[in-house]
Amino acid sequence: MFDHVKFGVSDYAASKAFFLKALEPLGVAVVSEGSPTYGVELSPPGKASLCLYQTEEKPAHLHLAFVAENRQQVDAFYRAALEAGGKDNGAPSPRPHYHPNYYAAFVIGPDGHNLEVVCHQPEA
Repeated sequence: MFDHVKFGVSDYAASKAFFLKALEPLGVAVVSEGSPTYGVELSPPGKASLCLYQTEEKPAHLHLAFVAENRQQVDAFYRAALEAGGKDNGAPSPRPHYHPNYYAAFVIGPDGHNLEVVCHQPEA
């Protein structure tokens, strides 16, 4: 549905480093970048982009959910996000109250955004 999602962050360098490390297990890399007020576009090859830019406004908290191809990517995201300074908001586990194959992890990022990585596939 989306081509890209763009939102402001309070510390551009810290947020860029956090998102790159946390989403690296999903194949996310820098696609393009301008000045901090223009921002950076992050994406896995051929997929929708996440764009960040420096703002002085206090950003509203978001819930951003990224799709994983398998449960190992969910686990790797969680470890990488915590190593990058994220705060635990739900360790990787099944979430059968959403649906039987819903496997997800949740981390709070630098600006308080709730980041989720979810796999909808059954366990291999």
